[in-house]
Amino acid sequence: MKTTSASGTALIITVTPNPALDVTYHVDGIRLGESHRVPAGTDRAGGKGLNVARVAHEQGCPVLAIAPVGGHNGRLLAAELTASGVPHRLVPVTAGTRRTITFVDTRSGQTSIFNEHGAALTASEWDALAGEIEQSLNHAGREAPFPGVLVGSGSLPAGAPPQFYAALVRLAHSHGIPAVIDTSGPGMLAAARAGADLLKPNREELHQATGIQDPVTASQELLRLGARRILVSAGEDGMLAFDADAPSVCWAARLPHPLQGNPTGAGDAAGAAAAVELASGRESIRSILRSATSWSAAAVLMPVAGQISPRYRELEQELIITERAV
Repeated sequence: MKTTSASGTALIITVTPNPALDVTYHVDGIRLGESHRVPAGTDRAGGKGLNVARVAHEQGCPVLAIAPVGGHNGRLLAAELTASGVPHRLVPVTAGTRRTITFVDTRSGQTSIFNEHGAALTASEWDALAGEIEQSLNHAGREAPFPGVLVGSGSLPAGAPPQFYAALVRLAHSHGIPAVIDTSGPGMLAAARAGADLLKPNREELHQATGIQDPVTASQELLRLGARRILVSAGEDGMLAFDADAPSVCWAARLPHPLQGNPTGAGDAAGAAAAVELASGRESIRSILRSATSWSAAAVLMPVAGQISPRYRELEQELIITERAV
C-alpha cells in the first residue's frame, strides 16, 4: 500500500515537454508603436508543468519536476530552478530551450504574452525523457513519499509523439496513480480517450480541441471520450467542473468580484491545486473545484507565474459555488 509524506501528500511528479525561460516585464502603460523604458525583467524557469511544481512546492507538497532543456536558455532555466529549491530532473537536449515573454501593463491591468515555439527533439531525446519519467516513478517510494500523481502540462514542441500525453496517462495508471493533464488540441483528446483522471483546459483550448463552442457540451464530450473529471478555467467568471460519475451536472465557482493582476500562471495554479487534492486522497469534484479556483485567483495577485498569494484561504471563503443540471 502506498503511503504519503509527513505532510499528508504523496509525491507529485510533473512533466513539462516544452519548458521555457519565462521573461516578465511590468510596464506602466504600453503604447503600441512606441519605445518604453522599463525596470529589469524577471527570468524564471517556466512552462506549465514547472509552474505546477513550483506552486505545489511553495505550499509544502513534495514534488519532482521533469523537463528537457538545452542551450543558453536551458542553462539559465536550470540555474534558476536549482536556486528555487524545486526538486527536479532535467534531460539534456541539443535544441535550445524557448522563451516566453510577458508584458504586464500595470496601468490598464492587461497582460500580453508572446510564446516562442519549442524546437523539435530527436527520437533518442524523446526516449531519454520517457526513460527519466519511468525511472522517477520506479524509484520514488523507496524512500517516502510514494508517487501520488503524475501531471503532464503544456504544449508539445514540433515533431512530438502525438500520443505523448495519452502515454503519460497509461503510465500513471500502470503505477496505480492518477494522471492530471493540461494541454490543448489533439493531445487533450488523446488524453481523454486514455482515461485521464483530470483534464484542465481553459475555454478557448476546450473549444479548439472539441470544435464545440459551449463549454458544458464540450466538457461532456471529453467525459464521453473517457476523461474522469474536467476543470475549465473561465477567466474572471471563475471555473467550471464536471465529473464522469455525474455527467449531467455542472459545478461552477467564482469570486463575487474580479481581481486585477497578472493572470499568466492562474491555470497552472489551478492544476497544482487539483494535483495536491488528488495526491492527498481528496477526490471530490467540489473539493477540487474549491481549491483550484482559490489557488487560481491567488495566482493573479502575484507578479509572476508559479506563485500564489497567501490570501488563497481568504479567497476560498469568498467563493460562490453553484450546482446545476445540464
